[in-house]
Amino acid sequence: MLKTILAISGKPGLYKLVSNGRNMLIVESLATGKRTPAYSHDKIVSLGDIAIYTTDEDVPLSQVFDAIKVKNDCKTVDMSSFADDHSLRAYFKEILPDFDDERVYTNDIRKVFNWYNLLVGAGITEFVDAEGQDAEEAPAE
Repeated sequence: MLKTILAISGKPGLYKLVSNGRNMLIVESLATGKRTPAYSHDKIVSLGDIAIYTTDEDVPLSQVFDAIKVKNDCKTVDMSSFADDHSLRAYFKEILPDFDDERVYTNDIRKVFNWYNLLVGAGITEFVDAEGQDAEEAPAE
């Protein structure tokens, strides 16, 4: 599911891939629904390709979003409830206890929560499909 949701450097928010054009992608903002082109020189990252550093092995962002969803009963995270960076990191530790304190920055945690809130606000609450893998990774017959 997250393979078609994109983060574009220099543009706020998240975007859904609509179609491929010549040397560009047509994307739709999850917040506004406005369609715009994203060109090949833009740094575009699929949320399905992002993982969070842990002390063992990296955890895919879809699993982190799923853990946030369970912790918050499918509701958004109230970012204003965190008094400081320490309380934000402590809350993230409840969600992902073994995240790497040295390699995961507070700004990264804020971005994860903001992305989660954008996805939930857009009605996207299924982050991992039933088999726990993306449809593109399903074995071919």
